[in-house]
Amino acid sequence: MRRLRWLSRAGRTATVAVVALAAAGCGIRGTSVPVDAGGAPSRVSCKAPARDTESAAPGRLQVAVYLVCSSTLAQVERSVPPPKGATAAATRLAAARALLDELRHRPSPAEDEAGFSSAVPEDLRVTGPRAGDPADALRLSIPPDDLPSFALAQLVCSYGAAPALGRAHAAVLGGPGKDTPHRYDCSADVLANPDTAQNAGWGDPLSEDD
Repeated sequence: MRRLRWLSRAGRTATVAVVALAAAGCGIRGTSVPVDAGGAPSRVSCKAPARDTESAAPGRLQVAVYLVCSSTLAQVERSVPPPKGATAAATRLAAARALLDELRHRPSPAEDEAGFSSAVPEDLRVTGPRAGDPADALRLSIPPDDLPSFALAQLVCSYGAAPALGRAHAAVLGGPGKDTPHRYDCSADVLANPDTAQNAGWGDPLSEDD
């Protein structure tokens, strides 16, 4: 009886050895723990979905905002209400808030499928200039230099593309404190490398000409 049990165990051992050798012959490396190799790598188009301007709600404006895609910034179009205000400053602030709202929203399903995302914090707020600030300055609830580099680049380039804000390819931004606002330019380098712009001392003090 003992001999039979021993032969049974030997048979099971031999079977395991055969399976292991077969796996090795197929190029499979044996392991004692499960391995999750992750999903297959995917590619994104970074191509902005086409917008049907004819189907946009009457009275709304087509505006450009910049989203993140493959470590760069790319422009997409959104439809927003026209900014309204009793003064030029109020209209400018309304335009800035409408653009910020678009940047805080999740990308549409078509934009998400194309690889677009936004780094702008959902709790970020914007207000108008304080006494002594340039007329086109905007104050953020988070200091610009404390924002993620992608988020700051998205804001600067989206604001710089809005004629209502008064700065072509640039924005004048300050934080909630007493620091003087700085001018941030949306250059080709910022669009291509938004993650390095902040590390290079991005943001220029305003001169008298500004």
